[in-house]
Parts: sequence; C-alpha cells; structure tokens
Amino acid sequence: MKDRYASERRKMMRKVVIAICLSFAAILAFVPVSAEGEKANVYVIPIKEDVTKGLEKYLNRAINEAEKEKAEIIIFDMNTPGGAVDAAMDIGNLILATDIKTVTFIDSRALSAGSYIALHTDEIYMTSNATMGASAIINQDGNTAGEKAESMWVAAMEGAAKQKGRDPEIAKAMAIGDVSLPELKRKGDLLTLDADNALKVGYSKGTIKNMDELLTTLGYEGENTQTVQSTFAESLAKLVTNPVVVPILLSIASLGLVLELYTPGFGVAGGMGLTALVLFFYGHYIAGLAGYETLILFILGIILVVAEFFLPGGIAGLLGAVAIIGSIIMAGQNTVYMAVSVIIALFLAAVAIIIMIKVFGKRMKFFKKLILTDSTNTESGYVSNVNRLDLIGREGIALTDLRPSGTVVIDDERLDVVAEGYIEAKTKVRIIKAEGSRIVVREV
Repeated sequence: MKDRYASERRKMMRKVVIAICLSFAAILAFVPVSAEGEKANVYVIPIKEDVTKGLEKYLNRAINEAEKEKAEIIIFDMNTPGGAVDAAMDIGNLILATDIKTVTFIDSRALSAGSYIALHTDEIYMTSNATMGASAIINQDGNTAGEKAESMWVAAMEGAAKQKGRDPEIAKAMAIGDVSLPELKRKGDLLTLDADNALKVGYSKGTIKNMDELLTTLGYEGENTQTVQSTFAESLAKLVTNPVVVPILLSIASLGLVLELYTPGFGVAGGMGLTALVLFFYGHYIAGLAGYETLILFILGIILVVAEFFLPGGIAGLLGAVAIIGSIIMAGQNTVYMAVSVIIALFLAAVAIIIMIKVFGKRMKFFKKLILTDSTNTESGYVSNVNRLDLIGREGIALTDLRPSGTVVIDDERLDVVAEGYIEAKTKVRIIKAEGSRIVVREV
C-alpha cells in the first residue's frame, strides 16, 4: 500500500515539475533581452540566421523600437544564406516603411532572400570576404521554382534595386542565369558579387573591416549604439519555423507520444512529445503563422480522438486525426512542406509501433485503463454453475409430477430435476446425471 502511494506521489510531482517548467518558459517568452543604457542614435539589428516568418516578427519589433526611440540610423548586421521568399518580401516592406536611414553591413554573406533584404536598405557595406547574390527562387525539392514564381521573384528583385537607385539588371542576374554580364559572370550562372565587384557596380558603398570601422565611416564613432537582441519568444519562433527544425520537432512529438502509450504512468517520452507539440504551435503562433483557429482545430481533434474510446464506429477518431493533421499543416509556412513533414512523422511513429510490438513484445499500457481485460474463466477459478457430482446415485421422492421437469426431495433438499420420462409424484427416483444446473433422474 505504501509503495502504491509513493508511486502516485512521484507521478504527481513529475506532472507538477512539467507544468512549472512550461509556465516558466511562457513567462520568459515575453521578457525582452536587451542592453540597458542611454537613448541610442544607432540601432544595430543582427540578421544571422535563415530568413523565416519568425525573423520577420523580430525585425518588425526592432524597427518599431528604433522608431519609438527616434534613432538616426539602423544597421542590419547580416550573415544569412537566405530563406523564405514570402518572409523576405514582408521584411523588405518593413524596411521601406521606415523613415530612418537603413544600412546593411554584410559581414560574410547575403545570399538569396538575404540579398533581396539588403537591396531595400539605403546603403550596403561589405567586408573583404563578403558575398551577395545567388538569389534564384528555389522550391522545397531544391529545384528552381516554376515560371510564375520565378517571374514574380525577378520583378521583385529588379523593383528593390530600382527603388534605391541601383542597376536592376544586376539584381535580375542574381535571380536568373540567362542574363548576359560577361564581365561579372558566365551566361547561365547566377550572379554572386564579391566585395570588389559590388563596389565596382555601385551596389556597395565601401569595403570595411568590422562594425567599428563602419560606424567611423558613417560618422557615428563614439555615439551611443543599441544592439537589439531577440526575446525568448522571437528566438524560439525563428528556431521552430526553420524548415529543417519542423520535421524534427514533429517526429519527436510523434515518437514521444507513441512510446508513452507503451509505458505506465506519464514519463519522459510523453513529456518530450507534448513539449515538442507545445513548442511547434507556440513558435508558429509567435511567428504569426498559426492563429487561434489553428489551435482550436487541434484541440478539437484531441477531443474527438479521446471520444473515440467511448463511441462506436470509428468516425470520431478519424475526424479527430484529420483535424490534428490539418491544424499542423495550417500552422506551417508552406503547405506542401508541412504535409511532407507530417508524413515523415507518421512514418516514424508507425515504425516505432512495429518495433515495440514485434521486437520488444510490448502492449499499449494506456488502453488497459480504458478496456476491461479481466475475465471470469475456469482457469482463474470462476464457474457459471457448481457441478453437484456428489448427488449421482442418491435416491429421493418426486415432490411433483415430472413432465419431464419438476421437483424432487433428497435428504430434505429440494432439487429441480429433469426425468427421462413421465414420473408421477411420490414416486421413488434415483439421480443418474449432474451437469451444472441440469440434474437427471430415473424412476427406481
């Protein structure tokens, strides 16, 4: 008894710890991390990761903060391989909407969507080893996107260059390979500008060593500089919306929840699965990809799946599974990519189930609480009727006419019996067979 109570206490403590951790994470999500100091003239905003919707939310807050503090200049400290085109377009619009002077400092690379963002700033500076360009629009398979998408992207690159007085043909050559610029690239290749060529064609204002030299060049040496750091929520959103992280997160969720079905109580596997799902939806919600309708659809799916355990037919479970999968796909940035990620997660979950059953011989512990597994079989000592074998051969008197059933008295015990034929009352009888409740008599 004590062991059972101790086990229950451990389970309860584990749940409390998980709840506290999730609550603490939620609180931290809204705490911005930034340096304290006097009012800054220069705002430095790092762009050091893939371009995602999460990055867009971070830049939106950072630019608004710079405008609120009446900063004189915003410097985007850039080193990115590119990323999502739609996110890059939204970021470009954010930059164009501000009245503050904007500068891109390409510390290493500004490729693909990164070069598109850089083109929207007033000035571009590069280190000697920096590059920008190679901006063809790529689909999820790693191939060049279709004609419509490519045409849209080329026009967007040209438009970004024109708005800031740069040669649009250079931007076009970054997006498609059939632009002829023999002095810069071979025909058929995408244009990637190094520091010297970017300075030569007027895309870069100068080649500098580091941020300090850039501030000196811009005339802000010694001015108060504020570097805008990501909040916990923004960092999480940037991580969770990364195309590489999404399938990993969904796979952890599916594997964790499947393994939890085969373990008693609520353990580490289930905690990991739930945490992965919470991170997925929370990160996509912060990034603006998942709204309340997505969360409601997911919760509705969970309710339907649970209801399936108590309802016949399988319809509730099917609708619940569709709702859960649909909510996950809706929360993503790209429908096709999210569908592929879900398929990967489901495949890994199916493999885990097969391994647990076939290799380890495990059974789902969860369903034991919902399905009655006890049986009243003979092996367990249960019988439907007692066999009165001790009555065989004993004699008594028929209390009623046996037609063929009736009542007899044997040693003052009244018994319901069946006769082999008609027997009148008060006739002497002998029991010849006893099978459960069926007792057969014969006239003596």
